[in-house]
Amino acid sequence: MKKYSIGQFAKEIGVTVQTLRNWDKTDKLKPNYIAPSGHRYYSQQQLEYFLGLHSPSTESRITIGYCRVSSHKQKDDLERQVENMETYLLSRGQPYKIIKDIGSGINYNKKGLNEIIDLVLNYKVDTVVVLYKDRLLRFGYELLDNLFSKHGTKIEIIDNTPKTDNQELVEDLIQIVTVFSCGLQGERANKAKKIIKELREDDTSEEDKD
Repeated sequence: MKKYSIGQFAKEIGVTVQTLRNWDKTDKLKPNYIAPSGHRYYSQQQLEYFLGLHSPSTESRITIGYCRVSSHKQKDDLERQVENMETYLLSRGQPYKIIKDIGSGINYNKKGLNEIIDLVLNYKVDTVVVLYKDRLLRFGYELLDNLFSKHGTKIEIIDNTPKTDNQELVEDLIQIVTVFSCGLQGERANKAKKIIKELREDDTSEEDKD
């Protein structure tokens, strides 16, 4: 896909080079690519977006409230997340949409997460709001943050207090071990199965205490 230098892109959309530099600093519009030399480059998709709207206005964009739990056992927690999210977003007085997911924090192919990414890539999202950082992804948050910023989308975390969720962490660990054990054989495979069993037993014992 064709790339545009900062000068070319500024000319195409009718702004100054300094305006693009300011948008980069304020995360309003990030370059699609920055070369090792420091030169900024913008994509054809970014150009088509601006030519279509004739303005970098975000008035037509919406806020996404993203709520996720790891398993169906946590549906009650998911509904509480949704209620809290709606209360928070209503107080802002801006158009919003709630997107829910049930799936591990290390699963990158969840329906809701993919829907958000599609909306962001089409420049339809101003802000993605999550209750905790790990609600978005357990690992890889910085990757999404960088991708979203290139399309003018911010990620807002309501509560930055470190959160411990043993049940979800155990389920994520089980999934990690399961994935990596698929190609193992013999004694190594047996050790992996033993680890999974112990993790599940620990998780069950924690539930019994509650």
